[in-house]
Amino acid sequence: MVSADPATSPRTSADSTEKALLTARFTAPGSPFALVEREVGGIPMRVYAEGPQTLRDVLLSTAAHGDRTFLVYGEQRWSFAENLRRTLGLARALREEYGLAKGDRIAVSMRNYPEWAPILFAAFTAGLVVVPLNAWWTAPELRYALDDSGAKLLVADAERIAVLAEHRGELGIPMVEVRGGEPADGVRTWDDLIAGLDPAATAPDVEVDPDDDATILYTSGTTGRPKGAVGTHRNHCTNLMNTMLGGFVSATIANGGVPPTPDPDAPQPGALNTFPLFHIAGLTGLLYTLAAGAKHATQYRWDAAEAIELVSREQLTGVSGVPTVMRQLVEAAASDPSRLSSLAGISMGGTPVPPDLIGRIDADFTHLVAPANGYGLTETTSAVVSNSGSDYVTRPDSVGRCAPGADVRVVDPATGEDVAPGEVGELWFRGPNIVRGYWNNPGATAAAFTDGWFHTGDLGAVRDGWVYVVDRLKDVVIRGGENIYCAEVEAALYEHPAVGDVAIVGVPHESLGEEAVAVVQLRPGTSASAADLQAHVRERLASFKVPAHVVFRAEALPRTPSGKVLKRDLRGDVAAEIKGR
Repeated sequence: MVSADPATSPRTSADSTEKALLTARFTAPGSPFALVEREVGGIPMRVYAEGPQTLRDVLLSTAAHGDRTFLVYGEQRWSFAENLRRTLGLARALREEYGLAKGDRIAVSMRNYPEWAPILFAAFTAGLVVVPLNAWWTAPELRYALDDSGAKLLVADAERIAVLAEHRGELGIPMVEVRGGEPADGVRTWDDLIAGLDPAATAPDVEVDPDDDATILYTSGTTGRPKGAVGTHRNHCTNLMNTMLGGFVSATIANGGVPPTPDPDAPQPGALNTFPLFHIAGLTGLLYTLAAGAKHATQYRWDAAEAIELVSREQLTGVSGVPTVMRQLVEAAASDPSRLSSLAGISMGGTPVPPDLIGRIDADFTHLVAPANGYGLTETTSAVVSNSGSDYVTRPDSVGRCAPGADVRVVDPATGEDVAPGEVGELWFRGPNIVRGYWNNPGATAAAFTDGWFHTGDLGAVRDGWVYVVDRLKDVVIRGGENIYCAEVEAALYEHPAVGDVAIVGVPHESLGEEAVAVVQLRPGTSASAADLQAHVRERLASFKVPAHVVFRAEALPRTPSGKVLKRDLRGDVAAEIKGR
């Protein structure tokens, strides 16, 4: 096991050492982010003693932000005060009008509309459990999650209500339609619900505890049925405090080692959140902006030109999204980086970040934007490991170091025993940001959790305290007994100027067992042959890692909303194409 204790992990740069010392200082007893020993679910953990303990606490604390802008969507905007009034009214309505009791589930499924914020926090404040549903799911997929979670109310946009049209009667739950026209019979409009709220409502009289369930987030389901990861208020608040601590440390370094003090006259921070809000990364972004008194901007759909205009107009200080989206933003702004002059950070996650993109951000936006990456899963409540700033530029192949309070093990998946230091194995994590298990699925919970340790299914290594992720366990291509880690080969291919998108998949081979195939989408206006790309990889990696075949695709590679390539959708077609050659 490698401890996340920043005071004991070796450092290889002055910047890392300063971060470590400050993190240890600020998490010590009596400090603003003090960690204390406590048992959570029978597991000893290090948890935050101060700060918000529940998401209800987070919502109620926003009264301090008053008329500051909170939500930005196109030309529409809402203040923190408006959001608080609406949220408290909704919380009362959920309890009193809909008769929902503590622990009941409500489902939400829609695009990144601003209505996410009040309905989410109304549920949290009322002691309810939110089930964010993937807005791109089909009717059977939505129906499965609604049935599995036992949701008693669905709040969805008009597109999702239409998708479920044939299932409304069978589901038998009330539905509220957001941003629609004339609703179907039995469906209430959001505007009607809002119009009936008490503008002077106070929070419902319900006790919400840190270890109460807050969310059921269904995994992307790249294989089999999605599983509902049950996140508690402690899980989400721990992630929130980790983010705040990281910002506090960075601000202290920038301030010459002096901790920052609140400045009411400082410009308001803000972020463009391009992650889907039904995804843990998107939800994390929304929670952080609410707690920090920052603007939270979203778009109907991703558009790089509109994103640049939003950043410039609103003077946003951060943008977050999957690497493919952030690459498009960087490339769109490269000719005039001043259009992003307010940005202090570009955060990426959801899928491995190509190291070349970090270099590109550092080169094109020197002293303007600090890149950041977080490694985590739905089950770790977003980032359990992070890397940012100069550390990230120096080590773009590492996802960083563990969050305070979290521990990591590197385990032989065949034996469950720890591997030798620095060797590759399955990454296991434990800490107060690890979910308690899967909803209504004890078998899956037992398979993925051991004494509080979550088995990520990712292969990686820990070297000098830095965590490296090399591949998904199920995606490793085993060629003649040699392991080919797809992420490593993909990273090498991304360094070729003609490669816009790429995925490595394994296809059957008669004698070798498997061989690696690169599926490539070239950048517009560029060209490269299979031989060119194979030679490019051969210059960087061992010969057995060079893709045996390269297939080209004119269309975008299939991805989940969180940015992961759906390799299962590629393997069959690619294998057939190779066989037919």
